[in-house]
Amino acid sequence: MPEGKAAFREVLPKQGQLSVEDAPAMVLCKPKVLPLKSVTLEKLEKLQRAALEALEAAEAAPAEGAARSRP
Repeated sequence: MPEGKAAFREVLPKQGQLSVEDAPAMVLCKPKVLPLKSVTLEKLEKLQRAALEALEAAEAAPAEGAARSRP
């Protein structure tokens, strides 16, 4: 037999079903590291914290002013 040719001859059926023994296999890829929080969510939380701190500071300022005016 020639070296470059396959040892078996390919046979295709003229009737019936053709089956292929090459089963598809899963191809694994490198896992992607996803952030626990998105950048947008972190920005929103930062804005919310800043607004809450500003609100607390605004509420604390009149209370302090009222406490100082009482003798």
